[in-house]
Amino acid sequence: MNKTILITGSTDGIGLLTAKTLADMGHTVILHGRSADKLEAAAKELGVNVATYQADLSSLEETAKLAEAVKANHDCIDVLINNAGVYKTSNPILPNGQDVRFVVNTLAPHVLTKALLPIIPSSGRIINLSSAAQSPVDLAALAGDKHLDDMGAYAQSKRGIALWSAQMAATHPDGPAFIAVNPGSLLASKMVKEGFGVAGNDLQIGADILCRLSLDDDFMDASGRYWDNDAGRFGHIDLGQAESVAEAIASLAD
Repeated sequence: MNKTILITGSTDGIGLLTAKTLADMGHTVILHGRSADKLEAAAKELGVNVATYQADLSSLEETAKLAEAVKANHDCIDVLINNAGVYKTSNPILPNGQDVRFVVNTLAPHVLTKALLPIIPSSGRIINLSSAAQSPVDLAALAGDKHLDDMGAYAQSKRGIALWSAQMAATHPDGPAFIAVNPGSLLASKMVKEGFGVAGNDLQIGADILCRLSLDDDFMDASGRYWDNDAGRFGHIDLGQAESVAEAIASLAD
């Protein structure tokens, strides 16, 4: 059955390769990116007629407008892949004092997902990109009252989205499914090349697991769980912070 799948940050890296893989399988893919030129290039690379949406997810206002634009043009989103992410950037602190890693990696997925829930069926899936790099969330840093180094902010933002996924699953027992995933460590994305200075591993490793999580019956009952693609199995995350982190995310983003 053809699925309609929205992928954020899908103009390069894992997002673009996942979009291409899904489009080749016959699914309807919706692309999102920050750059109009990159969106146009990505759409051409897919070789099919796809919808594209431009928005800067470091702005929660733009993120909300993105959701409204998608809802205006689409009656149903079967799968939402919150893939867009930031690790290193020359200006990590936004004008309002918040760290861009927490905003793009953690808060924007909340804003987009909550706004799109009315058009995501109970059988749908929300796939949230986490990472092998995770550390407990400092709520002051999440709020922008305390600043961290690049890895500290990134690792906490990625733990935050995993905890948020688990909490959303707990509060939506009848679906849709919320699944967090480490798609694979040091894959050959722009983020890895710029952030770590290494070529990285085959991107298809990440694209393949995102496609499986989106479509395979094996993951039908995986809501609230965290898939560690390095280990090839579900991993354990201490959920002690899940409720407080989810409440903080909602307070900051709503």
